[in-house]
Amino acid sequence: MTKPSANLARKATLIGLFAPVCWGMSIGLIRGIAEGFGLAQGQFLLYACSTVFLYFLVGLPDFRRMDRRYLFIAIPTANLCSLSLCMAIFLSAGGAQTLEVGMVNYLWPSLTILLAVLVNGVRARWWLYPGLVVAFSGIVVILSGDAGFSFSEFAARCAEHPLSYFLALVAAVTWAAFSSMTKAWGGADNPSTVIFAVDALIFALLWICGIGVSDSEPTMHGIVSVVTGAVAMGAAYAAWTYGMSRGNITILAAASYFTPVLSCLFGVFWLGADLYSSFWVGVGLVVAGSLLSWSATSARANRSA
Repeated sequence: MTKPSANLARKATLIGLFAPVCWGMSIGLIRGIAEGFGLAQGQFLLYACSTVFLYFLVGLPDFRRMDRRYLFIAIPTANLCSLSLCMAIFLSAGGAQTLEVGMVNYLWPSLTILLAVLVNGVRARWWLYPGLVVAFSGIVVILSGDAGFSFSEFAARCAEHPLSYFLALVAAVTWAAFSSMTKAWGGADNPSTVIFAVDALIFALLWICGIGVSDSEPTMHGIVSVVTGAVAMGAAYAAWTYGMSRGNITILAAASYFTPVLSCLFGVFWLGADLYSSFWVGVGLVVAGSLLSWSATSARANRSA
């Protein structure tokens, strides 16, 4: 008979698999919100609506039993990730570059595996590191434009909007770190409602300070983006946190590797982005490198008891 704990781990993993589907929509939706409302107003509305949705979905955690390291280190790390990603998308120029920024952010699955090995004790075979190189090579191809793999074009493209790409990388690193901390310290409590409430407060303060404020009238595209994004991001955040704390971290990371493909397809539809052929080659390399990294750990991965 299957142990109850094994059933719980399987259920948590299945719930966590819902997150990458929603994340495939997030880059396009955040850009649509920024265009419709501006950074501060739009993201405040997004995270405020998501907070309400999450409150009824998962409620509030029990702070008395929460690991203090998780409360004071992991949760602020998640807030930094949200702020960095939103700023990176807001600062990007147009739909195509928004998706380029998104692809830099989607290095986080590979980084999650790397931290699972370095921090969570997951054992890996030697091809983990070539997999990471392939994934990063995909980013070089994406940012090289039509030139394909070119370090000179990559450097020139980064120099045009360095802050946007840098913030996207910060978002990738901090989300991988938060996922690792959730596995190590998360326990049974789901802090998603608190994380989104703090995010809403941060963007409210930016709004009050006049940072990222738009003078244009809200658009219907922006309103639909807020509503859709609130449900998608709130559900994804809750599902991922639950899955990472109780499920199989390597299976979830592997599934998340296909998020870049979903993101590009949704971005073409939602933002009208015109993507060049080498962009798709780069996306393929990011996914392939991530899967190669995952395969280096999956056979020996530590599974939840």
